[in-house]
Amino acid sequence: MTEVFFYILEDEAADANMRFACRLTEKAYDGGHRIYLHVADDAQADALDKLLWQFRQGSFVPHASVAALAADDHLTPVVIGAGAPPAGFDDILINVGGDVGGFFSRFARHNEIVAPADVDSARSRYRFYKDRGYTLTTHKIAAG
Repeated sequence: MTEVFFYILEDEAADANMRFACRLTEKAYDGGHRIYLHVADDAQADALDKLLWQFRQGSFVPHASVAALAADDHLTPVVIGAGAPPAGFDDILINVGGDVGGFFSRFARHNEIVAPADVDSARSRYRFYKDRGYTLTTHKIAAG
């Protein structure tokens, strides 16, 4: 069954959720996982794509957007998209924005990144997962 993690950010910067997503993605990639970064739209996908190349000096997280991923690509470890993930991605889901209700349960681990402005809707998502018996873990992430 999918484990669900909520990361409640205290940082109120406009891009705090994106920067935290990069850190979480790098950690998962370093652990040998395949990651699907779910975003709200193509503009957010483009912004996250650029940020993954530059968020930390010395960091390298190989990634591609769903649109740029070749159908036979089984090597790219990180994919960014606004819709359902491509085949072969069922290890780690990081939700940076958007509805994942149709596919989150195919992942071993689902991560919800919650910006301060999104706390109310995150409570609703938390109840959704809890009511269905998913294992939930919450982490508060200090600003900085």
